[in-house]
Amino acid sequence: MARVKKQLGLKIDVDTYRGTLAGVPNLVDILRRHGAGATFLFSLGPDHTGQAIKRAFRPGFMKKVSRTSVVSHYGLLTLMYGTVLPGPNIGRRCADILRGTRDAGYEVGIHCWDHVKWQDGVEKADAAWTAAELDKAVERFEKVFGEAPRCFGAAGWQMNIHALRRQQRMGLAWASDTRGTHPFVPVWNGEIVRCPQLPTTLPTLDELIGIDGLTEDNVHEHLLGLTATPATHVFTLHAELEGRKLAPVFERLLTGWREQGYELVPLKDIAAGLDMAVLPRCEMLRGEVPGRSGTLMVQGDEFLADYKEAA
Repeated sequence: MARVKKQLGLKIDVDTYRGTLAGVPNLVDILRRHGAGATFLFSLGPDHTGQAIKRAFRPGFMKKVSRTSVVSHYGLLTLMYGTVLPGPNIGRRCADILRGTRDAGYEVGIHCWDHVKWQDGVEKADAAWTAAELDKAVERFEKVFGEAPRCFGAAGWQMNIHALRRQQRMGLAWASDTRGTHPFVPVWNGEIVRCPQLPTTLPTLDELIGIDGLTEDNVHEHLLGLTATPATHVFTLHAELEGRKLAPVFERLLTGWREQGYELVPLKDIAAGLDMAVLPRCEMLRGEVPGRSGTLMVQGDEFLADYKEAA
């Protein structure tokens, strides 16, 4: 019987200046020690984390904040950026760290230009707004790395059709803007977009800690239980969390996944094994995820009909 290939892609979202400055180098060190590959997706513009306070009015947001101790993870200074303090420009100030991550052998891509602006605004944004945000991120990426981006993972798993079409026109190798169960080609209102989606398949630590008796001491056991059956998974972590206070939890996960027989890889390795001709076409829609406030993009049902091409 053929051996099931067990790949676990590590997707690292870098949301803030502090996460870039301190969390990213720490994660590079952890990954190197464990012999693990990973993909780093960078926020490339101003850190306006403090402006996220308006999310306090969303159902479930304050409950999540109280569970995950936002101040201890992000720091009081970060929570002032974009309000009482100007937001530091991450791509400009931390260019050496970004290039160093790539030069250390890790895949790099775009997360966004302004994390809060994208996460809170892209759902209802028009084509012009979306293009402006993406143009700034692409321009900064090319200036920092000297090459065009090959991958993208949306801030907060928030997207619109204009951004999806842009991914196709850019010829990206893959994107990871959804929560789901397996790689797929996205379909939006019957329109196929030819850029494969590699959805996050596992819950994040901040979605789990504080729920059903899960703590920083035992949450890794819960996640390892979810990966006990051989499969291809994508785990999203955050430089602000696993790169700092939750680093011991991440190291326990890395050890456990190795013991389960997983290859710990960048997402490009998963994408390299996909065949677009047979990859399932699945609806991309908005839905809820346990432990996270508001709605985000999720993988829907597979389509078995003809599709029109994206513009």
